[in-house]
Order: sequence, then C-alpha cells, then structure tokens
Amino acid sequence: MIQPSDITNLKADEADFNRLIQQWKIGITEIIVQKAFALLGIHDDGSGIGKLKMYGGKIASFLTDTVRVYGAPKQLSDTQRALSKRLIADSSVNVYLDDLDRGWEGTKADIRKMSALLNAARDIAKDNPTVRFKIALRSDVYFLVRTSDESTDKIEGSVVWYSWTNHEILAMFAKRIETFFGKTAKEADLVKKSQGELALSLNKIMEGRFLGRGIWSDIPSYRMLMTLVRKRPRDLVKLCTLAAKSAQKRKVDKIQSQDFQAIFEEYSQGRVQDTINEYRTELPHLDRLIFGMKPNKREKTAQDAYIYNTDGLLKKLHSVSLQGKFFFQNGKPASEKELAGFLYKINFLTARKELKQGLILRKYFEENRYLSGVAGEFGFEWEVHPAYRWALQPDDIQSILSNLRPSADEGEAEEMPKNSRAP
Repeated sequence: MIQPSDITNLKADEADFNRLIQQWKIGITEIIVQKAFALLGIHDDGSGIGKLKMYGGKIASFLTDTVRVYGAPKQLSDTQRALSKRLIADSSVNVYLDDLDRGWEGTKADIRKMSALLNAARDIAKDNPTVRFKIALRSDVYFLVRTSDESTDKIEGSVVWYSWTNHEILAMFAKRIETFFGKTAKEADLVKKSQGELALSLNKIMEGRFLGRGIWSDIPSYRMLMTLVRKRPRDLVKLCTLAAKSAQKRKVDKIQSQDFQAIFEEYSQGRVQDTINEYRTELPHLDRLIFGMKPNKREKTAQDAYIYNTDGLLKKLHSVSLQGKFFFQNGKPASEKELAGFLYKINFLTARKELKQGLILRKYFEENRYLSGVAGEFGFEWEVHPAYRWALQPDDIQSILSNLRPSADEGEAEEMPKNSRAP
C-alpha cells in the first residue's frame, strides 16, 4: 500500500516529461521494494536496495532471489513465512496506490505529475508481468488527466469505473439491518429484490411512511432517503445516524418522520461543507459559488426554484459571477459554462428528467461525464441536488419539501440512449 506520505520525499520535478516518468519509475520501484522488505521481515542495511539496479527494474525477480538468500529466520511470523512461500511460488506483487489526489488543485503541474505517475506504473507493469498496480483516483481527477495527456489512451482499457447505484446502497442498508438482528442476508439475493421489498427491512428501525409536506406527504420512507443521498453510502449513514440520535433523545424505539425533518438542515450543511473541503483546492472561493446558487426572491416563489434549463443555468451563474469573477487554482478564469461543468462534476448539480409517473430520473457525473454539453438533446434539465437545499435556504426550510420531487426507483427510471452513456 503506497500512500501520499510514502512519496513525500520522492524527487519528481524534471522539466523533460520522459525524465519525469523515469524519476517516478525509480522512486516507485524503490518504495515497493522497501515496503516488501518490511512485510517479509527482511532487514536491509541499504545494500539490498543497491543490488536492485543489477536486476534492471525486475522487481519480482529481485524480491524472489532476495527471499531465497535471506531464508526463513526464526523471528519471522507465520504471516511473513506464508508471504515468502507465496512469493517464491508465483512471484506476484500487488501494489495499491491510494489517496494520491490529496491536495489536488487541477493545475498543469498536478496533471503533469499524475500523468507521469500513471505512465511510470504502466512501464513498471510492462517490465514486470507479475507486478500489478491498482490506483484509486477520483473520477474528476482521472477525467482531467485523460483529456490533457494523449498518452493516457494506453491505460484507458484498464480503467474500472467504480460507482454505487441507489438500489445497491439500499440493499447494503437492508443487509446492515438484517445482520444486526442476527439474520443472514446475501448481497446477490438482496440486489434482486425491488426497492419496495428491501424497504421491509428498514421498517424494523423506522416508520415505513414519511409524513412530509406537499409532494412528500405520506411517501415511502425509503424513497425519501434515496432522494437525499448522492449515490454515496456515507450519505445514507450520516442521514440515518443523525435521525437515530434525534429518536434516541425523544426516547422512542423507531426513527420517525419528525426525526428526519429535525436533522435535514444539519445533514445538508454537512454535505455542503464536505464538498467545499474536497474541491476548493481546485476552485478557490467555491463556497461563494455554492451559496450564490441560493434562490433569489423571485425564484423562491417559483415551484422549480432549483431547476434550470441550460440557458437559465448559465444566466444564474452569470449573475453569481457579477459579485466577483471565479478563477481556477491554476489562474485560469472560469467561464459560466466551465462553472456549470464543474458543479456537475462535483455532483452539486445533477441532470434531471421528469418521468411520466411524476417521479424524477437523476443522472450524475460518474454515470455520464459527457452529458454536461448535450443535456438538452436528451430531455434533461439541471437541478441543485436535494441534499444541498436546506443549507442554501435555512430561512424557509419547510417549503423545500413542498416542491421537491422524489427520485424514481432504479427499475422505474427510463434509460438514456446507449450512445450517450459514459463508458
């Protein structure tokens, strides 16, 4: 496992891109060997790393030969002995790089370093067929690197887009409840169930109907939950934890509608703060942009205060920009169109289509990252995600429920044309 703290002292600042890749290759190779030594219980005085050059970057061969020479000292643990035997048997090394986009600002220097790192990993894997890299990146980080560096087309076939559907999140929640009560629950069986069937598990800990206002009056509680999460499991955990604490204070044994209504504003504020913390390194003054999307007096009276067609969204962003221009971290001015794309990329905005049954199909950047330029062609509008609205409108919290349309179940939503989906 390689994390940011492991590469802090790695010198990778060459002006020549090919030399920069070579620096990354040397640095990453040495880090892999050092970490492998630690896992295998091999104590190196520096001479071992020095011999690595003799192997011409063949990491697996070097480690296997070193283990054979080092033997199996008595002080090794059972785990270390098992690792040594497995290494000798198949020479495989799995390298995980995680959280490398920490402090990502989207600058040319950031993109260049990330591109060099990906190229270095590809070269190392090419020279070492049994060394496998798994690199975790945010989708927006990969998208910027992919569209800025033509060499990344060579790794596109190895990309696995990782995302959750609301249905999978609900199935996970159902399993958490069932296992808490001592019952077995298989993921494959749960995912096959409808969301209405999964909701039967939720009824053990919360009211089955949400007694809200307007359109949200007496809707299934699971539909309310699925509308307010951003297809992130942690959102559901946070939402239900806050509501559970409210129920606990009231000394009731089930979460009720009033518990959810009591914490909507706190939940919303947390999601806004999470988003600002995560992305303000890329767009300074992101907080001003987000809070600038608050409806004005005229928009508040409209039923669709948080909904825009593309022209309306650009006009709204233009009015926000009049209070002060926005610049990306690299100093590049942000146009209204670029701001719209950025808000979609960070899931503050979602693509929205109203279905025949009055429910809403919502699409996220991870599901279709190309939609921002062609939404209107497929009947989509733009919408401020429901999770943010209470933070933007704390002076009129109750009216939000009156106009907010619940999301459709996964199985109820109309599909987009296949050629419009992200790979």
